[in-house]
Amino acid sequence: MNDDDTGPHGTGTPHGTGTPHGTGTSDATEAAALALRPLTARSIVLSTLLGHHPPRLPARALVRVGELFGIAEGTVRVALSRMVAADDLRQDDGSYALTTRLLARQARQDESRTPRTRPWNGDWEIGVVATAEGRPPAERTALRQAMAALRLAELREGSWLRPANLDRPRPAVVTEQCTWLTGAPDGDPATLAARLWDLTGWAHRARALARALDRADAPADRFTIAAAALRHLLSDPLLPAELLPEDWPGDRLRRRYAAFETDLRELLRQYLAG
Repeated sequence: MNDDDTGPHGTGTPHGTGTPHGTGTSDATEAAALALRPLTARSIVLSTLLGHHPPRLPARALVRVGELFGIAEGTVRVALSRMVAADDLRQDDGSYALTTRLLARQARQDESRTPRTRPWNGDWEIGVVATAEGRPPAERTALRQAMAALRLAELREGSWLRPANLDRPRPAVVTEQCTWLTGAPDGDPATLAARLWDLTGWAHRARALARALDRADAPADRFTIAAAALRHLLSDPLLPAELLPEDWPGDRLRRRYAAFETDLRELLRQYLAG
């Protein structure tokens, strides 16, 4: 749903805070601690299209969503024109759709909500960069981004790994630059997982986002919190249950986001019918 990239634990760089309407002091304090990003006209449009299937909507529906945030129709239409010029959107007969680049982002977001997993037998997948030195910066950046998208963690420079419980293809950027191995740690795998990922921090924020979604009433507040929730789900390491702390909140946050998406689809249906 959301168009912003974030850091490894899904928090990103705070650009402001959002406080859901009608909440008490403790709720407001928690919302502020979440550092929710205020949504611009551009991010509202992209968030709406990234969360809609198929990712194509008429301008009038996108304008109505903007109105939820007090953004004028003219401002939304200017954003739409600029996004077409920037190759974020394509326009046809008054409707706007995501371009190929953003369709790939939508696919990553969909995968974060309904991950394809397989039974885990204790194996780990290990990617070792064949030539750690002398690679151009752009090549190193592309590899790092691809490894993060595959939900691998870097143990040390040029060595990436994770439990082999995910079913997804490896893009060419990683198959060409890495040698791939299968193995298992000598020590406790749960200890290694806790070293590679900040599981406590991820779980704390996930629970706070789920509570915020439960408590928010206004559509604009739910939209803002849901955008943060989806960003956070993109950084879920999707580990086997055996390696996770008790009461892991990943599935709960996915359910809360799914409920929001159902409400958003109904809202858009009403806008399209109006």
